[in-house]
Amino acid sequence: MELGELVGRRPFPAAGLLLGLTRRCPLSCAHCSTGSTLGTREEPDAGQLVRFVSSFTRADRPDVVMLTGGEPLLLPALVEELSARARAAGSRTALLSGMFFARSREIPPPVLRAIRGVDHFSASLDAHHEREIPRADVFRAVHRVREAGVAVSFHLTGTGADDPYLADITRAVDEEFGGRVPSLVNEVRPFGRAASWAAPARTGPEAGAVSPCAMAAWPVVAFDGTVLACCNQDTVDRRPAPAHLRLGHVATDDWAAVRRRALESPVLRMIRTVGPAHLAARSGVPSRGASYCEGCRALGSDPGVTAEANAVAAGAAGALLDLTAAHRGAAEGPVGVVRHHGCAAYAPLVTARATAAGGSR
Repeated sequence: MELGELVGRRPFPAAGLLLGLTRRCPLSCAHCSTGSTLGTREEPDAGQLVRFVSSFTRADRPDVVMLTGGEPLLLPALVEELSARARAAGSRTALLSGMFFARSREIPPPVLRAIRGVDHFSASLDAHHEREIPRADVFRAVHRVREAGVAVSFHLTGTGADDPYLADITRAVDEEFGGRVPSLVNEVRPFGRAASWAAPARTGPEAGAVSPCAMAAWPVVAFDGTVLACCNQDTVDRRPAPAHLRLGHVATDDWAAVRRRALESPVLRMIRTVGPAHLAARSGVPSRGASYCEGCRALGSDPGVTAEANAVAAGAAGALLDLTAAHRGAAEGPVGVVRHHGCAAYAPLVTARATAAGGSR
């Protein structure tokens, strides 16, 4: 599964699931959005995660399961088991790693077995990661993963389109891999350890403007096992979670219940189709929060929002509205998705410039 295919599914509700396996990480990157450390023990119960993924069926399962952290490869046996159970139901799996293991000349066997079990492997690389794992070591490890027959990509972050580091690293990736390895480029945002120094989050549209949010499409399992409708880090970390963004918990719910809530919620349908600012304006709710995401989290506290969403997006008409918006969001392809939600200047890199040699699945 190539990166472009994965990203192209992002606008479709419940087409994907993000699993945060652990907040632990052996790296201490200055921009880490989750504030991960090796000593952090916050992680969902492994048995509950396995049970949740085992609830997938051929008829009802996400297309893509994204395994993240922290560093998910600190739990290679769990990665293997979750990947095998997801793939048995027809889901494909992807994994994002900080590449701690690249310090070794050879990839440790348990880690390599876990990587071979996924359908896509993405390596994080940026100025902060390079202070801990040299670029040459990361490149060497990614070559080894490609040799194992797994499709690969890079997840690059920087301060924006004018960041000289992004210009340098994207050129280096292109030269090292001959244009055959795509990259998803994002901007560092003020979450976790970057909260004190990164640029403010993107401001939202003006009140009443239509600005759909595809980030409310894929459920997210947070580090305490709560299932949320949004991957915004504040939403993932803060408790209590806003009622309209909480979909359940892996201890008590299965995939079918989570998917049903994600698909059938009129409020989430409106967020995905017109965006939180437009929904607030339609509901007569004053704008709250300094950013698009803060305004969205505030929606759950106003009954007028629920009433307006129910009037517009409940039932079959709401389902059609939701699906139409998803197809519209996907119409520009993966490059269009990244232009809206990543670093727009580097969006074309989400698809490889050259066709990869055979063996990638």
